This record gives sequence, C-alpha cells and structure tokens, in this order.
Amino acid sequence: MNSRKQHTINVAHRLFIEKGYQATSIQDILESSEISKGTFYNYFSSKSELMIAIFNSMYEHLEKERNELLIGQSPKDTEIFIKQIEVQLISNKKNNFFTLIEEVLVSNDLELRRSIQRTKLLGINWLYLRFIDLFGEEKKPYLLDCTILFEGMLHHLMHTCFVINQGRDGYQVSNLIRYSFNRISSIVQDVSIQGEQLFYPELLKQWLPDYKEEPLTLQEELLLIIHSLKRTAQKHIQSENDTLKFFELINFLEQELLQEQPPREFIVESVLTTLHSYPHPKLLHSIKKLSNLIETHFGK
Repeated sequence: MNSRKQHTINVAHRLFIEKGYQATSIQDILESSEISKGTFYNYFSSKSELMIAIFNSMYEHLEKERNELLIGQSPKDTEIFIKQIEVQLISNKKNNFFTLIEEVLVSNDLELRRSIQRTKLLGINWLYLRFIDLFGEEKKPYLLDCTILFEGMLHHLMHTCFVINQGRDGYQVSNLIRYSFNRISSIVQDVSIQGEQLFYPELLKQWLPDYKEEPLTLQEELLLIIHSLKRTAQKHIQSENDTLKFFELINFLEQELLQEQPPREFIVESVLTTLHSYPHPKLLHSIKKLSNLIETHFGK
C-alpha cells in the first residue's frame, strides 16, 4: 500500500473517531487528507470501502503486535497470552474500535456490516486457537464456548471498572485479564469433565467459510464424529440413564484417543463393542464411521 493511501486511511480514521462515521462526509476526508476526489475514488469505491480498509488496517497491525510477542516464546506461556490480550485491549481503546463497530452495525450498508462482523469473528477464531495452545487439543471441543465466555467476562469487567472510576483508568488491565483467565481455566476443566457444550468448534468453518486453514487432522475428524454422536444420542436415546452411560463411554473414548500417550487399543475396542449395543440405526451408523476412523488411527 502506498504512503498516500495509508495517509488517507489514517486521516479518515481520525475523523470517524472525532465526528462519527455517519457524520463524516467524503468532502471532509478530501479536505483533511488534501487529496482530490479523483484520487480518493482511485483508492476507494465508496466511504464504506474506506471504512473496511480502516478495520483491515487495524486488524493487520494488531496481528503483527500479537505475533511479535510470541517470537522466541512458548505458545503455552500464560503471561505471553495476557500481554497479547492487553495489547489488543489497548489497540481497541486507541482506535475507538467498539464505538465504530456500533455505528457501523446500525448502518444500511449490508456489505460493510458483513465485513465488520467477519472482523469480530476473526477475533473469536484467534482467541479460540490460542486457547487450544494453552489448554491442549483434548479440551478443544469445549474451547469455543469458553472463548465466548472469556470475551464476555472481560468486556463486562472492564465496563464495570470504567463506570466505577467515572471514565478514568483507575485499574490495571493485566489484573482484569489474569482474573478472567483464571476463572475461565476453572470453567474449561469443569465443562470438559461434564462433557457440556453449546457451540461446536466446527461452527467456525460455517462462520468463516473463506478462512484458510490446514486440512483436518485425524484427531479433528475423530472429534467431529464424536460431537455428532453426542448430538444424535441426545435426540434419540429415550432413557436418561442410558444417555448418561452413553456419554460416559463417549467422553472416556475421547480422552483416551486424544491424550498425549498412545491410546490403549484393547480398552478402545472394548468401549466400541459396548457402543455397538445401542440399537438406534442413526447411532449405529455414526459408531461404524467412528470405528473405521479409529482403525485408521491405529494403522489397521
């Protein structure tokens, strides 16, 4: 991107913060950035495209800062994660991120709204992937829920502190992040033991269909089938006691297959044999798919 175009983006961003997106005209941007109308339309087809460029620029800069903090560090380091979130919160405040989002989301420009919603979803996806780094692959089924809970918890804590301190920064952001992370760590352990989920991680592929990522690993395919089995069991097993037993077996199988040590093949086969005793056709179909995938896992 040439420096003049970046200058226009920076100027427009400042104007949107000062006056608001709706109240800022293209003429305001032309005068403040000292460019002609022809130059502006050479860069952007509309004011909304300029706003999208601003959000893309903010996200790229934030991504760069967060990645720099990871250089030479372990992704499992909690303190590095806290610093990354602190950088994000400082960036959001400096760029008036949430105020701009609120104004955009009530606009009539569908393309602009979709672009901003995608930016928010990219943020959720980044946090979800970092939670996998921090909590491990075996907790992956529960981490999208916990990502959303963490964001909400931290946002409301910051808002409450802001109100209490009457708009002054009378609190240390890192303390709020650490407190929220400690609480969510307990929740991750609890929901993984209980096997409770609201949002399945594969939803991210629906929310961000154009997001480029690596093909599914064997473990990810196993997780998808296990999650599908859980949903099917909730619908089709009538007895509450049978449902609990089924979930105990599935949760045990999931932990056995995803632990760091090699799974114990004889135990896995025993659990699969028990699962095959459930008579519902839809369950048996999914259990057969799971069995075939586990055979691949064992190299048979």
